[in-house]
Amino acid sequence: MTQRKASTPVTIEDEARAAEILGRVRRMEVRTNRLVDDSMAGRYASVFKGRGMDFDRVRNYVPGDDVRTIDWNVTARTGEAHIKLFTEERELTILLMIDVSASSDFGSVAASKRELAAEAAGVLAASAIRNRDKVGLILFSDAVELYIPPGKGRMHIMRLIRETLFFKPKQCGTDISKALDFANQVIHRKSVIFLVSDFNLGTPFEERLYHLRNKLQVTNRRHDLIAVSVTDPREESLPDVGRILIEDAESGQVVEIDTGNAKVRSAYEKQARKRREMTAFHIRSLGVDLLEFVNGKTWLPALMGFFNSRRHRSG
Repeated sequence: MTQRKASTPVTIEDEARAAEILGRVRRMEVRTNRLVDDSMAGRYASVFKGRGMDFDRVRNYVPGDDVRTIDWNVTARTGEAHIKLFTEERELTILLMIDVSASSDFGSVAASKRELAAEAAGVLAASAIRNRDKVGLILFSDAVELYIPPGKGRMHIMRLIRETLFFKPKQCGTDISKALDFANQVIHRKSVIFLVSDFNLGTPFEERLYHLRNKLQVTNRRHDLIAVSVTDPREESLPDVGRILIEDAESGQVVEIDTGNAKVRSAYEKQARKRREMTAFHIRSLGVDLLEFVNGKTWLPALMGFFNSRRHRSG
C-alpha cells in the first residue's frame, strides 16, 4: 500500500500525456460541477447531514424531556435526574473506495468503467465539499494501492479525480476484502463509505463472494456503507461475431469463444446474470444500499433516486 503526500508524478518524457491528463481532468471537473447543481447538493445534504450527534453536556431533567436521554450514571451519583444533551455533528467524512484492478480499464463504449467510476466519485466528492465535509480516497486492486486522507477544497477534489483516472496500479487482481480491512483500520470515526467496483471477484466466485459478505457486514456496522456496481454491456452479453479470443484482464487467461453459437451466447449471459444477481442479493441482504451503474448509460438519475429514497426512509 502506498500513501503519498504528493500526486502521482508525470515524467518529462511524457509531456504529451501530461497535457492530455490535465485537459481531461479539467473537463471532468467542469462536467462534475455542472452535475452538482443545487438540487443535487440539496439531496446530498438532506440524506447525510444531521445524522450524527456529538455529546455536549448534561443538565437537570425537567418534565417533558425524553426519558431515553437520561444519564443514569450522573443521576445515580447526584440523586437527581439528569439528561444528556447533544449537538448536531456538522462535519462528515466521506471515503471513496475505488476499484482500479485491470478489469476496471475495460470499456466497450467511449469511456472505460474506471472513467465512469471517476466521474461518479467526482460528483460525490464535489457534493461533499460543497457541504463542508471531508473526502478521502482509497484506490485498490488485490492490494491497497493508494490512500489519500480525507481533506477539503477544490484542489483536493482535482487530485482525487486525477488519481482515480490515471493512477497506475502495481497489481492486476481484485481483493475488496483487503481494502475494507484497511479502511476500518485508518478511518476510526463513523463515516460514509462509497465502495465502487465491478465486483469481478474471480474464481471460485461464490466462495469469494461469501467471504466478501462477511467483510461488508463488519464495515457496515462501523460505517454507513454504500456499494456502487460499475459494469459494461459487453460483460453481460456477447455480439454474434464468430470465433473470438477473450483475455481475462486480471488473470491473463485467454479463451476462445464461438459467439456465432447461440447456446454459447446464452450460457455466457446466464452466468453473467447469475453472478450479478448473487452479488446484489448478498449486498442488499446486509442492509447495504446498492447502486448499479452501466457504462454508456446515464447514471445520475439512479444516484439522485438513491438520495431521494434515503431521505424518505430517514424522514
